[in-house]
Amino acid sequence: MSENKVPESQSSSWTAFLKSIASFNGDLASLTAPPFILSPVSLTEYSQFWCASRELFLAAAKEQDPEQRFLKVVKWFIGTLRGQYCSRNEQMGSEKKPLNPFLGELFTGKWVGSDDADGDIVLVSEQVSHHPPVTAYAIWNEQNKVYLQGYNQIKASLSTTMITVKQYGHALYELRAFDETYLVTLPGLHIEGILFGAPYVELEGRSYIQSSTGYKATVEYSGKGYFSGKKNTFKAKVVHAGSPKSTLYTISGQWSEQSKIKNEKTGVEQPFLDASKNSYGELVVKPEEQQNELESRKAWSKVAAAIRQGDYDLIHREKSKIENEQREMRKEEQAKGEEWQRKWFKKVVLKDEPLYLDLCSKAGVAAGTVHSSSSSTTTGVDTATETNWRLEPEHYENGDVKA
Repeated sequence: MSENKVPESQSSSWTAFLKSIASFNGDLASLTAPPFILSPVSLTEYSQFWCASRELFLAAAKEQDPEQRFLKVVKWFIGTLRGQYCSRNEQMGSEKKPLNPFLGELFTGKWVGSDDADGDIVLVSEQVSHHPPVTAYAIWNEQNKVYLQGYNQIKASLSTTMITVKQYGHALYELRAFDETYLVTLPGLHIEGILFGAPYVELEGRSYIQSSTGYKATVEYSGKGYFSGKKNTFKAKVVHAGSPKSTLYTISGQWSEQSKIKNEKTGVEQPFLDASKNSYGELVVKPEEQQNELESRKAWSKVAAAIRQGDYDLIHREKSKIENEQREMRKEEQAKGEEWQRKWFKKVVLKDEPLYLDLCSKAGVAAGTVHSSSSSTTTGVDTATETNWRLEPEHYENGDVKA
């Protein structure tokens, strides 16, 4: 990418930022990015991309065949990637750095069902940790007994001219009508185009989808020139525990565009998904005047408005107000020996997660680890955490999303 998209008024700020990351040895998430590269959206809102398509999110719950059900879970997951990793490029011309959520930040919403049979899909997202930054989320639909929960933590570092991002965490997708749970691990990624102020995301490495029924998909990601010569390329192989060396299906293509699936038994190949045609339903969020001070859109409203206006001085002033207030709150808590109380999620240790541990074992991944994008590593894992974040059960049961 050769086009320089750095505003002339921000060229010195961008140059200083590039110099700072070139000599920085810690987590880049702690660095302050120049205002023009910021997104007006907080990272807590990114959880909504797990339900990029209502149809895909609920499809597996309506499938009676276990093998086809698993394939629909894979299709749902592939369908989430475009929204998660392409939407800023499509809407803003390049990847933008999301606003770093403050501890206790909340985001809620719902996708309203067209009829009583399908009902609403509910979303809750909460920033449960700031150092390190961790966002926990849950999305569910009571009518079809579909429940998703998980958390995400990222760690960024500079590698040559790219920013490499490791994603810690996972998602658990439950189909309670079938008593099935699916473990979904997260891909690695890198951000290119930073020298020109026009970043874009490319996924890399592997992620896994492991079903409690024994089906497993290994998804490999690459950029242009590896599998098909196109950007955003992936290739997935589906196997079953009963015959783990025998591939049942191969799925390949672009996770942001079209992909196809091949039945390895019959040799029949057919279209799998066109992610560019996902039917994005409207996420209904309360008006800002009805939100409390912890909810993302109200808390960041002045910063977001300044970003949209391109007022870089105002961005800095309003963003600094929030950050300074948060620092003072943490100091007060520390002085009192108190800890911030999470609203919806609780921390659980891995030994108390037998289902999660079992799915990790079946998938062949180590619990509590992130999978390295480096193809040169043997184990491909780095220790990440000894705990998980889980939604308190009563919130699933009564649909409580009051902030």
